[in-house]
Amino acid sequence: MEITKSVAGTLNQQEVTKYLLTNQQGTRVAVLTWGATLQEFSVVEDGQTHQLIVNLPDLKGYDHNPYYLCQALGRVAGRIAGAQFDLDGKTVHLDQNEKPNASHGGPHGFTFANWDATTTQTADTASVVLTHTSTEADDKYPGTMATTITYTLTEENRLDITFDAKSDAATLFNPTIHTYFNVTDGQHDLDHQWLKLSGDKRLVLNGEKIPTGEMAKTAGTGYDFSKPRTIKDGLDQLHQTGQVEYDDAFVVEPSKDTPIATVGDEAGHREVQVFSDRNGLVVFTANPTDAKRADARDYNALAMEAQTLPDAIHHEDFGDVILPANQPVTHFISYQYVRK
Repeated sequence: MEITKSVAGTLNQQEVTKYLLTNQQGTRVAVLTWGATLQEFSVVEDGQTHQLIVNLPDLKGYDHNPYYLCQALGRVAGRIAGAQFDLDGKTVHLDQNEKPNASHGGPHGFTFANWDATTTQTADTASVVLTHTSTEADDKYPGTMATTITYTLTEENRLDITFDAKSDAATLFNPTIHTYFNVTDGQHDLDHQWLKLSGDKRLVLNGEKIPTGEMAKTAGTGYDFSKPRTIKDGLDQLHQTGQVEYDDAFVVEPSKDTPIATVGDEAGHREVQVFSDRNGLVVFTANPTDAKRADARDYNALAMEAQTLPDAIHHEDFGDVILPANQPVTHFISYQYVRK
Protein backbone atom coordinates (compact mmCIF):
# COMPACT_ATOMS: atom_id res chain seq x y z
CA MET A 1 0.00 0.00 0.00
CA GLU A 2 1.17 3.51 -0.74
CA ILE A 3 -0.03 6.96 0.31
CA THR A 4 1.12 10.17 -1.37
CA LYS A 5 0.24 13.71 -0.38
CA SER A 6 0.31 16.75 -2.66
CA VAL A 7 -1.02 20.28 -2.90
CA ALA A 8 -4.06 20.27 -5.18
CA GLY A 9 -4.29 24.06 -5.31
CA THR A 10 -6.12 26.88 -3.58
CA LEU A 11 -9.85 27.51 -3.20
CA ASN A 12 -11.30 30.49 -1.34
CA GLN A 13 -7.83 31.38 -0.08
CA GLN A 14 -7.42 27.93 1.46
CA GLU A 15 -4.83 25.36 0.47
CA VAL A 16 -6.46 22.12 -0.64
CA THR A 17 -4.57 18.86 -0.17
CA LYS A 18 -4.87 15.74 -2.31
CA TYR A 19 -4.24 12.27 -0.88
CA LEU A 20 -3.65 9.36 -3.23
CA LEU A 21 -4.09 5.80 -1.95
CA THR A 22 -2.68 3.01 -4.13
CA ASN A 23 -2.68 -0.74 -3.61
CA GLN A 24 -0.45 -3.41 -5.15
CA GLN A 25 -2.92 -4.02 -8.00
CA GLY A 26 -2.61 -0.38 -9.03
CA THR A 27 -6.10 0.53 -7.80
CA ARG A 28 -6.12 4.21 -6.89
CA VAL A 29 -8.31 6.36 -4.67
CA ALA A 30 -7.77 10.12 -4.62
CA VAL A 31 -9.38 12.28 -1.93
CA LEU A 32 -9.43 16.07 -1.78
CA THR A 33 -9.72 17.85 1.55
CA TRP A 34 -12.15 20.31 -0.09
CA GLY A 35 -15.61 18.85 0.43
CA ALA A 36 -14.05 15.53 1.50
CA THR A 37 -14.25 14.83 -2.22
CA LEU A 38 -13.67 11.43 -3.82
CA GLN A 39 -11.80 12.63 -6.92
CA GLU A 40 -10.63 9.27 -8.26
CA PHE A 41 -11.45 5.59 -7.96
CA SER A 42 -9.60 3.81 -10.75
CA VAL A 43 -8.40 0.29 -11.51
CA VAL A 44 -5.84 -1.27 -13.81
CA GLU A 45 -6.97 -3.94 -16.27
CA ASP A 46 -4.54 -5.45 -18.80
CA GLY A 47 -2.18 -2.53 -18.36
CA GLN A 48 -4.86 0.12 -18.89
CA THR A 49 -6.39 2.42 -16.28
CA HIS A 50 -10.16 2.59 -16.04
CA GLN A 51 -12.04 5.18 -14.02
CA LEU A 52 -15.02 3.86 -12.10
CA ILE A 53 -16.36 7.26 -11.08
CA VAL A 54 -16.85 10.49 -12.99
CA ASN A 55 -14.39 13.22 -12.10
CA LEU A 56 -12.92 16.55 -13.09
CA PRO A 57 -9.22 17.19 -13.75
CA ASP A 58 -9.11 20.67 -12.21
CA LEU A 59 -9.68 21.70 -8.62
CA LYS A 60 -11.74 24.78 -9.50
CA GLY A 61 -14.48 22.56 -10.89
CA TYR A 62 -15.15 21.29 -7.38
CA ASP A 63 -15.80 24.75 -5.94
CA HIS A 64 -19.58 25.02 -5.45
CA ASN A 65 -20.06 22.31 -8.07
CA PRO A 66 -23.82 22.30 -8.84
CA TYR A 67 -23.82 18.50 -9.03
CA TYR A 68 -21.96 18.01 -5.73
CA LEU A 69 -19.66 15.82 -7.81
CA CYS A 70 -18.48 12.94 -5.59
CA GLN A 71 -18.49 15.24 -2.56
CA ALA A 72 -19.57 14.73 1.04
CA LEU A 73 -23.09 15.79 1.97
CA GLY A 74 -24.10 16.63 5.52
CA ARG A 75 -25.15 17.05 8.17
CA VAL A 76 -28.17 15.70 6.28
CA ALA A 77 -28.17 14.54 2.66
CA GLY A 78 -31.25 15.18 0.55
CA ARG A 79 -34.07 17.61 1.14
CA ILE A 80 -35.81 18.54 4.39
CA ALA A 81 -39.36 19.72 3.73
CA GLY A 82 -40.01 23.33 4.62
CA ALA A 83 -36.44 23.66 5.91
CA GLN A 84 -37.70 22.92 9.39
CA PHE A 85 -38.34 20.08 11.84
CA ASP A 86 -39.34 19.54 15.45
CA LEU A 87 -36.75 18.23 17.91
CA ASP A 88 -36.93 18.07 21.71
CA GLY A 89 -40.07 20.17 21.79
CA LYS A 90 -38.65 22.96 19.65
CA THR A 91 -39.04 23.84 15.97
CA VAL A 92 -35.70 24.16 14.21
CA HIS A 93 -35.55 26.47 11.19
CA LEU A 94 -32.78 25.75 8.67
CA ASP A 95 -31.38 27.84 5.86
CA GLN A 96 -33.59 27.52 2.78
CA ASN A 97 -30.91 26.87 0.20
CA GLU A 98 -33.48 25.26 -2.12
CA LYS A 99 -36.50 27.38 -1.25
CA PRO A 100 -38.73 26.58 0.48
CA ASN A 101 -36.70 23.53 1.51
CA ALA A 102 -33.24 22.76 2.85
CA SER A 103 -31.00 20.59 0.73
CA HIS A 104 -27.79 18.59 1.17
CA GLY A 105 -26.87 20.06 4.54
CA GLY A 106 -27.23 23.71 3.61
CA PRO A 107 -25.03 26.40 2.04
CA HIS A 108 -22.28 25.84 4.61
CA GLY A 109 -22.50 22.05 4.83
CA PHE A 110 -19.84 19.38 4.48
CA THR A 111 -19.42 20.08 0.76
CA PHE A 112 -18.14 23.58 1.37
CA ALA A 113 -15.61 22.84 4.11
CA ASN A 114 -11.88 22.28 3.72
CA TRP A 115 -11.40 19.28 5.98
CA ASP A 116 -8.38 18.59 8.17
CA ALA A 117 -6.69 15.30 7.30
CA THR A 118 -4.26 12.67 8.51
CA THR A 119 -3.38 9.24 7.15
CA THR A 120 -3.02 5.74 8.55
CA GLN A 121 -1.63 2.62 6.96
CA THR A 122 -1.37 -1.13 7.57
CA ALA A 123 0.09 -3.95 5.52
CA ASP A 124 -3.12 -4.28 3.49
CA THR A 125 -5.00 -0.98 3.97
CA ALA A 126 -4.39 2.72 3.39
CA SER A 127 -6.64 5.40 4.86
CA VAL A 128 -7.14 9.13 4.82
CA VAL A 129 -8.96 10.44 7.89
CA LEU A 130 -10.79 13.75 7.46
CA THR A 131 -12.19 15.79 10.35
CA HIS A 132 -14.45 18.81 10.53
CA THR A 133 -16.41 20.56 13.28
CA SER A 134 -19.67 22.28 12.38
CA THR A 135 -21.59 24.69 14.59
CA GLU A 136 -25.16 25.89 14.78
CA ALA A 137 -24.07 29.11 13.08
CA ASP A 138 -23.26 27.22 9.88
CA ASP A 139 -26.70 26.06 8.71
CA LYS A 140 -28.84 26.28 11.87
CA TYR A 141 -28.62 22.58 12.80
CA PRO A 142 -28.52 22.35 16.61
CA GLY A 143 -25.28 21.65 18.43
CA THR A 144 -21.57 21.71 17.76
CA MET A 145 -20.80 18.47 15.97
CA ALA A 146 -17.44 16.85 15.31
CA THR A 147 -17.43 14.61 12.23
CA THR A 148 -14.83 12.22 10.87
CA ILE A 149 -14.96 10.74 7.37
CA THR A 150 -12.48 7.94 6.74
CA TYR A 151 -11.67 6.59 3.28
CA THR A 152 -9.91 3.20 3.38
CA LEU A 153 -8.62 1.31 0.33
CA THR A 154 -7.87 -2.38 0.79
CA GLU A 155 -5.76 -4.85 -1.18
CA GLU A 156 -9.05 -6.53 -2.13
CA ASN A 157 -9.98 -3.42 -4.19
CA ARG A 158 -12.64 -2.36 -1.69
CA LEU A 159 -13.17 1.25 -0.72
CA ASP A 160 -14.69 1.60 2.75
CA ILE A 161 -16.09 4.97 3.83
CA THR A 162 -17.09 5.55 7.43
CA PHE A 163 -18.85 8.55 8.93
CA ASP A 164 -18.38 9.14 12.67
CA ALA A 165 -20.07 11.99 14.51
CA LYS A 166 -20.79 13.31 17.98
CA SER A 167 -22.71 16.44 18.93
CA ASP A 168 -23.05 18.35 22.20
CA ALA A 169 -26.79 18.78 21.54
CA ALA A 170 -29.41 16.60 19.90
CA THR A 171 -29.27 17.11 16.14
CA LEU A 172 -29.76 15.32 12.83
CA PHE A 173 -27.15 13.23 11.03
CA ASN A 174 -27.64 11.49 7.68
CA PRO A 175 -24.51 11.99 5.56
CA THR A 176 -23.40 10.47 2.28
CA ILE A 177 -20.93 10.82 -0.56
CA HIS A 178 -22.60 12.04 -3.77
CA THR A 179 -20.71 9.51 -5.88
CA TYR A 180 -21.24 9.39 -9.65
CA PHE A 181 -20.46 6.07 -11.35
CA ASN A 182 -19.73 5.15 -14.94
CA VAL A 183 -17.90 1.83 -15.20
CA THR A 184 -18.13 1.54 -19.00
CA ASP A 185 -15.18 1.88 -21.37
CA GLY A 186 -14.63 5.56 -22.12
CA GLN A 187 -17.50 6.75 -19.88
CA HIS A 188 -19.27 8.23 -22.91
CA ASP A 189 -22.82 7.56 -21.75
CA LEU A 190 -24.97 5.27 -19.61
CA ASP A 191 -26.44 3.26 -22.46
CA HIS A 192 -24.37 0.21 -21.60
CA GLN A 193 -24.20 0.53 -17.81
CA TRP A 194 -26.61 -1.66 -15.89
CA LEU A 195 -27.96 -1.31 -12.37
CA LYS A 196 -29.33 -3.82 -9.88
CA LEU A 197 -30.97 -2.86 -6.57
CA SER A 198 -31.75 -4.94 -3.48
CA GLY A 199 -35.21 -3.45 -2.93
CA ASP A 200 -38.54 -3.36 -4.75
CA LYS A 201 -39.97 -0.01 -3.60
CA ARG A 202 -39.34 3.67 -4.20
CA LEU A 203 -40.56 6.82 -2.51
CA VAL A 204 -43.30 8.79 -4.23
CA LEU A 205 -42.13 12.41 -4.55
CA ASN A 206 -44.02 15.65 -5.09
CA GLY A 207 -43.07 18.39 -7.55
CA GLU A 208 -40.37 19.70 -5.21
CA LYS A 209 -38.83 16.20 -4.92
CA ILE A 210 -40.14 15.91 -1.34
CA PRO A 211 -41.42 12.47 -0.27
CA THR A 212 -45.17 12.25 0.17
CA GLY A 213 -44.79 9.34 2.59
CA GLU A 214 -46.01 6.74 0.11
CA MET A 215 -43.78 3.84 -0.95
CA ALA A 216 -44.62 2.51 -4.41
CA LYS A 217 -43.82 -0.93 -5.77
CA THR A 218 -41.32 -0.80 -8.63
CA ALA A 219 -42.19 -4.13 -10.29
CA GLY A 220 -42.99 -3.76 -13.98
CA THR A 221 -42.14 -0.06 -14.10
CA GLY A 222 -39.20 1.98 -15.31
CA TYR A 223 -37.99 1.95 -11.72
CA ASP A 224 -37.68 -1.84 -11.58
CA PHE A 225 -34.03 -2.83 -11.05
CA SER A 226 -34.68 -6.07 -9.22
CA LYS A 227 -32.61 -7.69 -11.98
CA PRO A 228 -29.67 -6.15 -13.86
CA ARG A 229 -31.04 -3.63 -16.35
CA THR A 230 -29.33 -0.94 -18.40
CA ILE A 231 -30.02 2.67 -17.49
CA LYS A 232 -31.06 3.29 -21.10
CA ASP A 233 -33.67 0.55 -20.92
CA GLY A 234 -35.09 1.99 -17.71
CA LEU A 235 -35.11 5.54 -19.08
CA ASP A 236 -36.86 4.42 -22.26
CA GLN A 237 -39.69 3.04 -20.14
CA LEU A 238 -39.78 6.17 -17.96
CA HIS A 239 -40.04 8.38 -21.06
CA GLN A 240 -43.28 6.62 -21.95
CA THR A 241 -44.80 8.07 -18.77
CA GLY A 242 -43.43 11.56 -19.31
CA GLN A 243 -40.47 11.26 -16.94
CA VAL A 244 -37.11 12.47 -18.29
CA GLU A 245 -34.55 11.34 -15.71
CA TYR A 246 -33.87 9.45 -12.52
CA ASP A 247 -33.83 11.60 -9.43
CA ASP A 248 -35.45 9.16 -7.07
CA ALA A 249 -35.11 7.51 -3.67
CA PHE A 250 -35.23 3.73 -3.55
CA VAL A 251 -35.85 1.57 -0.49
CA VAL A 252 -33.02 -0.95 -0.09
CA GLU A 253 -31.98 -3.66 2.35
CA PRO A 254 -29.04 -2.48 4.52
CA SER A 255 -26.14 -4.96 4.61
CA LYS A 256 -22.38 -5.17 4.93
CA ASP A 257 -22.36 -8.52 3.12
CA THR A 258 -25.04 -8.24 0.40
CA PRO A 259 -24.92 -5.28 -2.00
CA ILE A 260 -27.71 -2.72 -1.77
CA ALA A 261 -26.83 -1.92 -5.39
CA THR A 262 -24.51 -3.08 -8.15
CA VAL A 263 -23.48 -1.31 -11.35
CA GLY A 264 -21.73 -3.02 -14.23
CA ASP A 265 -20.88 -2.59 -17.88
CA GLU A 266 -22.89 -4.49 -20.47
CA ALA A 267 -19.67 -5.75 -22.07
CA GLY A 268 -19.03 -7.70 -18.86
CA HIS A 269 -15.64 -6.21 -18.02
CA ARG A 270 -16.22 -4.78 -14.55
CA GLU A 271 -18.74 -3.98 -11.84
CA VAL A 272 -18.93 -2.16 -8.53
CA GLN A 273 -20.98 -3.43 -5.60
CA VAL A 274 -22.33 -0.90 -3.10
CA PHE A 275 -22.87 -1.74 0.57
CA SER A 276 -24.51 0.41 3.25
CA ASP A 277 -25.89 0.21 6.78
CA ARG A 278 -28.88 2.39 5.85
CA ASN A 279 -32.16 1.82 4.03
CA GLY A 280 -32.12 4.39 1.25
CA LEU A 281 -30.40 4.95 -2.08
CA VAL A 282 -30.95 8.07 -4.14
CA VAL A 283 -30.30 7.44 -7.84
CA PHE A 284 -29.74 10.44 -10.11
CA THR A 285 -28.86 10.61 -13.81
CA ALA A 286 -26.76 13.57 -14.92
CA ASN A 287 -23.97 14.77 -17.14
CA PRO A 288 -21.85 16.85 -14.77
CA THR A 289 -18.92 17.21 -17.17
CA ASP A 290 -20.64 18.57 -20.31
CA ALA A 291 -23.47 21.09 -20.01
CA LYS A 292 -24.43 20.86 -23.68
CA ARG A 293 -24.91 17.11 -23.49
CA ALA A 294 -26.81 17.47 -20.23
CA ASP A 295 -29.27 19.78 -21.93
CA ALA A 296 -29.88 17.01 -24.46
CA ARG A 297 -30.47 14.51 -21.65
CA ASP A 298 -27.50 12.49 -22.87
CA TYR A 299 -26.41 11.26 -19.45
CA ASN A 300 -22.94 9.94 -18.68
CA ALA A 301 -23.03 9.69 -14.88
CA LEU A 302 -25.17 7.83 -12.37
CA ALA A 303 -25.17 9.20 -8.84
CA MET A 304 -25.83 6.68 -6.08
CA GLU A 305 -26.25 8.30 -2.67
CA ALA A 306 -26.51 5.73 0.12
CA GLN A 307 -28.30 7.15 3.15
CA THR A 308 -31.35 6.85 5.38
CA LEU A 309 -34.43 7.64 3.30
CA PRO A 310 -34.70 11.38 2.56
CA ASP A 311 -36.74 13.66 4.83
CA ALA A 312 -36.87 10.88 7.42
CA ILE A 313 -37.37 13.39 10.22
CA HIS A 314 -40.93 13.92 8.90
CA HIS A 315 -41.78 10.24 8.36
CA GLU A 316 -41.66 7.79 11.26
CA ASP A 317 -41.28 4.72 9.05
CA PHE A 318 -38.36 6.08 7.01
CA GLY A 319 -35.68 5.55 9.66
CA ASP A 320 -34.07 7.40 12.55
CA VAL A 321 -31.72 10.29 11.72
CA ILE A 322 -31.74 11.89 15.18
CA LEU A 323 -28.33 11.99 16.85
CA PRO A 324 -28.79 12.35 20.64
CA ALA A 325 -26.52 14.69 22.54
CA ASN A 326 -23.09 13.31 23.43
CA GLN A 327 -23.74 9.93 21.82
CA PRO A 328 -21.37 8.82 19.04
CA VAL A 329 -22.71 7.32 15.84
CA THR A 330 -21.07 5.54 12.91
CA HIS A 331 -22.38 4.89 9.40
CA PHE A 332 -20.65 3.18 6.51
CA ILE A 333 -20.70 2.94 2.72
CA SER A 334 -18.47 0.49 0.82
CA TYR A 335 -17.61 0.13 -2.87
CA GLN A 336 -16.24 -3.22 -4.02
CA TYR A 337 -14.67 -3.38 -7.47
CA VAL A 338 -15.15 -6.72 -9.19
CA ARG A 339 -13.24 -7.57 -12.33
CA LYS A 340 -15.21 -9.90 -14.56
